[in-house]
Amino acid sequence: MASPSSPQQAWHSLQGAMNAIVALCHFCELHGPRTLFCTEVLHAPLPQGAGSGDGAGRGEHAEEEEGGIQMSSRLRAHSPAEGASAESSSPGPKKSDMCEGCRSLAAGHPGYISHDKETSIKYVSHQHPNHPQLFSIVRQACVRSLSCEVCPGREGPIFFGDEQHGFVFSHTFFIKDSLARGFQRWYSIIAIMMDRIYLINSWPFLLGKIRGIIDELQGKALKVFEAEQFGCPQRAQRMNTAFTPFLHQRNGNAARSLTSLTNDDSLWACLHTSFAWLLKACGSRLTEKLLEGAPTEDTLVQMEQLADLEEESESWGSSEAGEEEKEGAEGREPTKCPADSSLLSDCGNWQPRKLSVFKSLRHMRQVLGAPSFRTLAWHVLMGNQVIWKSRDADLVHSAFEVLRTMLPVGCVRVIPYSSQYEEAYRCNFLGLGPHVQIPPHVLASEFAVVVEVHTAARSSLQPAGCEDEPSLSKHEFVVTSGSAVAADRAGPTILSKVEAALTNQNLSVDVVDQCLVCLKEEWMNKVKVLFKFTKVDSRPKEDTQKLLSILGASEEDNVKLLKFWMTGLSKTYKSHLLSTVRSPMASEPRS
Repeated sequence: MASPSSPQQAWHSLQGAMNAIVALCHFCELHGPRTLFCTEVLHAPLPQGAGSGDGAGRGEHAEEEEGGIQMSSRLRAHSPAEGASAESSSPGPKKSDMCEGCRSLAAGHPGYISHDKETSIKYVSHQHPNHPQLFSIVRQACVRSLSCEVCPGREGPIFFGDEQHGFVFSHTFFIKDSLARGFQRWYSIIAIMMDRIYLINSWPFLLGKIRGIIDELQGKALKVFEAEQFGCPQRAQRMNTAFTPFLHQRNGNAARSLTSLTNDDSLWACLHTSFAWLLKACGSRLTEKLLEGAPTEDTLVQMEQLADLEEESESWGSSEAGEEEKEGAEGREPTKCPADSSLLSDCGNWQPRKLSVFKSLRHMRQVLGAPSFRTLAWHVLMGNQVIWKSRDADLVHSAFEVLRTMLPVGCVRVIPYSSQYEEAYRCNFLGLGPHVQIPPHVLASEFAVVVEVHTAARSSLQPAGCEDEPSLSKHEFVVTSGSAVAADRAGPTILSKVEAALTNQNLSVDVVDQCLVCLKEEWMNKVKVLFKFTKVDSRPKEDTQKLLSILGASEEDNVKLLKFWMTGLSKTYKSHLLSTVRSPMASEPRS
């Protein structure tokens, strides 16, 4: 069993929630790189010297609660003997080696602690870590971030580290100071992790949030700097005393605390809040999922769509940045947000979204009626264009959310609500207003179905107490198509199985949903076999017919369904098959 001061227990704070310590560092002109403030994660009781759980409970007063984290000031209850030896046993520098610029919390300040009620994790902030090993790690990262590990220009993010001392995300920056050499002081915010991959994956998140903290610090310091320069310009005074020794001319003002530079007495409490939120949020944004077996096609397609969306957003961001730079070069100021704008400015205008009017496929079948639902489901499964015309955009949206569950993710192309007709190659689900004109050839086509939603006549309104939603009792649904599906037509096999599940009242809605997932996966496996057989192996038509018979999909509707669902295969699966066929190993004769 490791003792409380053992290295294994010291690493516990790094190997917990987000595997990180966040620290603010400063390059002092008199003492070199120094750690000003750090926040670490604790899962076990507080470390030695930080107070026991009972002591903390008696000596804390809650300041605020945000995002499930209770903020409080940590009051340590030391005995006289402990107080006498506290300075000698502390891993930090001695008071004689510190100036105002090197010190964050005043002597005897207890530090800060936040309690995460959801996970029972504590976020503790103080000037230095209490454990000597963690102090050494943070100290080394601080020195490297403000000396050798610096990006070009000495201001910006950089990554360094190793397996033994941890990996570090460091962002260096300058703070304006009218009394400093060059009118600025050098700082850095560092995040130390033992997991290199996790830190690299968190780079965009950390960069954005830490950059926001830095901008706020620099903004406050700039206001103080401009006020001091307006009252007593230092540049002219230094020019008049150019031959006076620099340290002597500052009259002992070489060291200024960050609270003085920003004129913010609550700076350290605010930094604790920001660092604690950063550790919690960054640790929550990346999660691991346990997958049983290979990922499904829907999972692969969703991952590809997410990657495409992120790439598109990055390209939009870079193009907007380029336009702002161009405007700046032309002497135009970029558009600024109003001073009173904030994320909460529109909260008063926010309205809760209506509940889905269609709750499930079974509910839709009850509302539309079995014949109309069968026609609609047949067109959905076959890949034909499904058009809904209604005044209520929420109703159309809920209908598409229900209907799309019958198709693989890759086969769904939705335009929820449009002011004009869109061609079938752009979408197979299209929502339109009641007055939008649909081309006559679409209305007469066998490859489209139209659902018109009308206001029901008073005589046809359903009585109160009906099981349907109240909003649905006000509407009539008319399903029309250029080629109506005959009632005695078998249709695709999966449609018959879906209808059997929907009509079986012994099956709950959740069980029906799982049956639908299994049916889709079964037919997607048939699609994969057909794709490899026809597109990759290029087998003749006779062999394809034999394969379809073996798969139980030789009927015309089943063949059309398989060809449509083939468009929903993921790029990953297609490229994998094609690369396997083209590889030299695949061309070797089998023994």
